[in-house]
Amino acid sequence: MFLAAGLGTRMRPLSLTTPKPLIEVAGKALMDYLLDDAIAAGIERAVVNVHYLPEQVETHLAQKSGIEILISDEREELLETGGAIVKARDLLPDEAIFMVNTDAFWVKPSSNPFHLLSAAYDPEIMDDLLLLADTSRSLGYDGKGDFNLTEDGRIERRGERPSVPWAYAGVRVTKPGLYDGEACRPFSANLIWNKSLEAGRLYGLPLDAQWMHVGRPETIAEVERWIEDNPGE
Repeated sequence: MFLAAGLGTRMRPLSLTTPKPLIEVAGKALMDYLLDDAIAAGIERAVVNVHYLPEQVETHLAQKSGIEILISDEREELLETGGAIVKARDLLPDEAIFMVNTDAFWVKPSSNPFHLLSAAYDPEIMDDLLLLADTSRSLGYDGKGDFNLTEDGRIERRGERPSVPWAYAGVRVTKPGLYDGEACRPFSANLIWNKSLEAGRLYGLPLDAQWMHVGRPETIAEVERWIEDNPGE
C-alpha cells in the first residue's frame, strides 16, 4: 500500500498546486521512484490512498504501466497512517504487505529494498519490519533519529536519549490483520507499533543506500546536486 493522501504542508509553496508524491526530483515524481522499485521487485498490485488533490494523483497513476493500481478514497477524511489501513482493508490481502510513504527516497541501493525486506521478514517473530536509514549518512535530515537497533534486529524508540542512529526510511512490512477491530478513524500506526514494541515484535532492517529526506522545497535542489555530483552512485 502506497500512502499518497497527505497534505504536504512542509513542501509549500510547491504542494499548494501539486500533491507531494507528484513533486519531481531530478525530473521524476517522488512516487514513481518507489513504484518503479516495487515493479522491479515483482510487485504486481498496489493500493494507493488519496485525499489531497486526489484527481491529480489518480490521473498520474492511470498512466502507470506494469502494476495494477487500486484507489482507496479518503476524500471525505484524512485517516493518517493507521486509519488508512482500516479504510483500505477490503482491498488488502490477509498476508503481509508493504506500506510505503510516497516521499521515501534513496539512491542506488546495493539491492532492491523491497527484495531485502521481503527476504528478511519472518511473520513468526515479527509484526512489522521497518526499513531504517543511518542518520549519519543521510541527506536533508536534521532530526534526532527515531530508533535504536539492537543486536538481534529489534528496534527501540529514542525515548529520553538525546539522539539515536536510525530514522524510519519510509517503507515497512506489516500485517493488515493487526488493524482488524480498529474503528475507521484518523489514527497513527504508532498506536499499533507501541503494542508490537511491548511484545518485542517490532524489527528494523538497515538500508544500504544513500537516503534522502525530501521534506522541504530547498532540499530538492540539495538532493539534485548530490545526484549530479555522484553519477556513479
